[in-house]
Amino acid sequence: MNIDPVLAQLRIMPPQRASLLQKFHIDLPLMAGLGGLCTLAFIILYSSGGQDVNVLLRQAARLALAMVIMIAIAQVHPRRLKYYSPALYLLGVLLLTAVLIAGKISMGAQRWLDLGIIRFQPSELTKLSTPMMIAWFLSASTPPLRLKQLALAGVLMLIPTALIAKQPDLGTAVLVASGGSAVVFLAGIPWRYILVLAVLGGSLLPVGWHFMHGYQRDRVLTFLNPEADPLGRGYHIIQSKIAIGSGGIYGKGWLHGTQAHLEFLPERSTDFIFAVFAEEFGLVGCMSLLGLYLFVLGRCFYIVVQAQDKYSRLLAGALTVTFFVYVFVNVGMVIGILPVVGVPLPLISYGGTSMVTLLTGFGMLMSVQTHRKLLPNG
Repeated sequence: MNIDPVLAQLRIMPPQRASLLQKFHIDLPLMAGLGGLCTLAFIILYSSGGQDVNVLLRQAARLALAMVIMIAIAQVHPRRLKYYSPALYLLGVLLLTAVLIAGKISMGAQRWLDLGIIRFQPSELTKLSTPMMIAWFLSASTPPLRLKQLALAGVLMLIPTALIAKQPDLGTAVLVASGGSAVVFLAGIPWRYILVLAVLGGSLLPVGWHFMHGYQRDRVLTFLNPEADPLGRGYHIIQSKIAIGSGGIYGKGWLHGTQAHLEFLPERSTDFIFAVFAEEFGLVGCMSLLGLYLFVLGRCFYIVVQAQDKYSRLLAGALTVTFFVYVFVNVGMVIGILPVVGVPLPLISYGGTSMVTLLTGFGMLMSVQTHRKLLPNG
């Protein structure tokens, strides 16, 4: 077969123009899923916030800022993310150290740095910089990991996790440790090491209990038996369960949740917003919300599988696992299967700090997906 005419025709075909989404390195399926979650957030925030339009306006401003940051990060090639990983990790550790020395104390915890112009929580940076650093460190390794590599990766993860736990902020420490552990797992840790670490972790639980703060111990005891103090430590989770159960199959209807609107349910716009959603939209609404989360997670896992270099794959996997842990921990503590640790429901709870962190991570995922080079078949 003479293919010269075919090649000649291909040469004269005009190059396809990149779409607007391609120019800005936006992954359409992922953006659609995030848009759906943010839309639901405004619907339920209007109800949980007492139908206060100002709550929505403040959240909209935070969302706009987070979206701009996400799109800006998506323009950065994964090679540049890898290049800056050690510097970002070091900056995060230095800022966490500064928090312990001169951090602002709020509600019994020392988590914030107040620079006059801005007030921010450095631990949010380490949710991204820690898996970035461990991915940078392990990107040149070949599976299975050797014991020395595993030990050094563990130290890199332990330093920011311990500094955050010292503040104390157990919820963020869990998220940072989850992201770092995901990188190590994806890099190819042998199963015998996993079993040894599991046994070692179980044996150290009594030691961890000794070093926990009093209120953290109370949270664990309340999780085991919230009815022991129904008007005190167990009040939050009991009211949350009542709200979820009263929603039934189809819910009481939007703006008709009694537990939230009669102020029986504390932290109804932040940590316990899932209980408000369950009361008003019922089991059907909850399954729809979790289905939307599952769609986003599925797209993230697709990006992980499609990543064309090891650093991108490890980083994308860690960010995906961190997002899953956000959802699992928040829903778990609201329905009573996990202790309350103060983790917001991602992209739904009121607040801007975690939203900026999450959408920055999604910007990295979009960068990994949209900067891929097409490889020839065969």
